[in-house]
Amino acid sequence: MEDEMFDQIVAVFHSLVTWVAAGAMVFGGLVPYIPQYRDIRRTQNAEGFSTYVCLVLLVANILRILFRFGHYFETLLLWQSIIMIFTMLIMLNLCTNVRTATELSTKRRSFIATDSKDEEIRIPKRLFVDFDWSSFWLWSRFLDYMQCVLSFTLMAAYATYLFLDSMLFVETLGFLAVFTEAMLGTPQLYCNYQNKSTEGMSIKMVLMWTSGDTFKTGYFLLTQAPVQFWTCGLLQVFVDFTILFQVYYYSRFPQKPVSHTASHTTSAKAL
Repeated sequence: MEDEMFDQIVAVFHSLVTWVAAGAMVFGGLVPYIPQYRDIRRTQNAEGFSTYVCLVLLVANILRILFRFGHYFETLLLWQSIIMIFTMLIMLNLCTNVRTATELSTKRRSFIATDSKDEEIRIPKRLFVDFDWSSFWLWSRFLDYMQCVLSFTLMAAYATYLFLDSMLFVETLGFLAVFTEAMLGTPQLYCNYQNKSTEGMSIKMVLMWTSGDTFKTGYFLLTQAPVQFWTCGLLQVFVDFTILFQVYYYSRFPQKPVSHTASHTTSAKAL
């Protein structure tokens, strides 16, 4: 009798842990973006957040969804990708609006300073349909980002449809999906290196990112996910720790004066 009760308790505990792990996998990726989103809205400053992070995650998750047509993996990972795509689009919309408002405000102050109040304030528009490489992912409207994402999705989906029977293509697609996601931190890593500082980047955000990637990689290993998933997960954890080392190094050996402007203190990293 006691053994049966113990087995029931273990089964309930196992189910509870499974549901918690599943929820963490599906929604854990967007959690770091909540304070990021609030910080950008509060400060009306998106300089500390690299929108190339959004680009990397959009490409990675679109490719992962297409990979599932050729190589089945857990439905939880599919939902994780769908939710992450919507999260990145929301972040892009906010950053685009804030950046446009900042450019307009800067232009207006410049006109006032030069006593050009009667002239119309115009901001040069950068559009996706201009196909100007120098303006790639720096467009003036959220619509242009949507056009780019939809164009990429349609082209990738068409290529997947043509070569779905090719095991080499499918496995390469899966590798590109997770490898792209593993490179998520490189835009921020390079940005920190260029600035010789991690100012404007939330350490809390990086720690959440690192813990999330560590948990995710462990989950891949325990559930025997495709080898591409856990291999690139390990690479992603390595990039996370490299950014944490930058935080330590640039705080210990500052390379430039630290700005004390409160309005420029924004979060910069995410899962």
